[in-house]
Amino acid sequence: MNLSGLAKDRSPQSPIRHYRSLGTVYRFLLRSRRGWLSVSIVPFIISAALLVPGRQPEKPSAVPDSLPPAEFARLVQDISEDGGYFHSDNLISNETTYLHVVHKLQQLGATGGAYIGVGPEQNFTYIAKVRPRIAFIIDIRRQAMVQQLMYKAIFQLAPARADFLSLLLSKPLPKTGLPPRNASAADLIALFRNIQVDDKQYLANLAEIRKLIKDGFRITLTEADNSGLEYIYKSFKTDGLDITYQMGGYRSAYFPTLGDLITGTDLQGKPGNFLADADDYDFVRGMHRKNLIIPIVGDFAGKKALAAVGDYLRKIGLTVTAFYTSNVEQYLFQNGVFAGFAANVGKLPVTDHSLFIRSVPARVAYSHPALRSGHMSIALLQQMNVFLQDYAGGQYQTYHDLVTTHYIAAD
Repeated sequence: MNLSGLAKDRSPQSPIRHYRSLGTVYRFLLRSRRGWLSVSIVPFIISAALLVPGRQPEKPSAVPDSLPPAEFARLVQDISEDGGYFHSDNLISNETTYLHVVHKLQQLGATGGAYIGVGPEQNFTYIAKVRPRIAFIIDIRRQAMVQQLMYKAIFQLAPARADFLSLLLSKPLPKTGLPPRNASAADLIALFRNIQVDDKQYLANLAEIRKLIKDGFRITLTEADNSGLEYIYKSFKTDGLDITYQMGGYRSAYFPTLGDLITGTDLQGKPGNFLADADDYDFVRGMHRKNLIIPIVGDFAGKKALAAVGDYLRKIGLTVTAFYTSNVEQYLFQNGVFAGFAANVGKLPVTDHSLFIRSVPARVAYSHPALRSGHMSIALLQQMNVFLQDYAGGQYQTYHDLVTTHYIAAD
């Protein structure tokens, strides 16, 4: 008996025709000389026919399209560890090379999946470029989590890039002459250079941000958290586009300003900050509005946070696409806890395409082949599986070993 021609039509748009063909199979088998055998195998043949190529039932995805506020709050609270110390407020990035790896990320197909990062606003640019399904921003400083909640509130309240900067800098937008949707980063910066700070708007905005964190995001801030929120938000009001990275209470002219970072370019001379492109901004805002960018207090070498992120990603069926570590690994080596970090990386779901994004201080790797003139840091990538193999092989005895072994340089 030849059934080869009975299921030729496999077009997914004609399910009725498909089921009619199954009925034909059933009647044909009943009329065959071995009807008793045919009847006994009919259910199995029909089951097989339901699973012909192009008709397999899709397994429901566990990846959330959005998270309810209560689940967002639960993840923030349950995954977080106790806050720790770092010598810098780090209100903005100090990495002038953060855009240098963007083109290489795109070349390597780093998209989708899960994103993990550390630090302040540069995460939004990497998220905009990687377009992940979910993101976790993990920092040892509880103040960093508070700052990320502040950003989340501003994204929530700001439908466009100009609104975002208006809220962040406490500078009210003019009633006329607003920049078009496709305004350049330079045009946005020029606009806000000519707008004065409004103290009344600052107070009203701060109150609205606090209310949104508490009632909208379901996060209860402690008294210390609220003091930290006021300090952070006031710093952006006071220093505006000239705010820089601060270390030990000192802000150096050697560090880039917020304005510099927003107007910065990649190695092809193209602006790449999340505020330089309306579509990038909309993507990041959309993820925030869906509660899919989750700030966590955690130590990269700690016992809880990174491992819990790995457990959650396995639960929803995602692997890590990009993990931005900045230069945190430098301090893990200095503190003698790098082994704990390597163990935590081993608990993350990764593939051969999962990548670290690193920023290496030039003062540490002053002779590095990837160092570019005029910059205080070096942007590098590395496959996470290669990292795990090298670590298991004992190749990383120092931070210098780490950043000079099997790295992928920007081009």
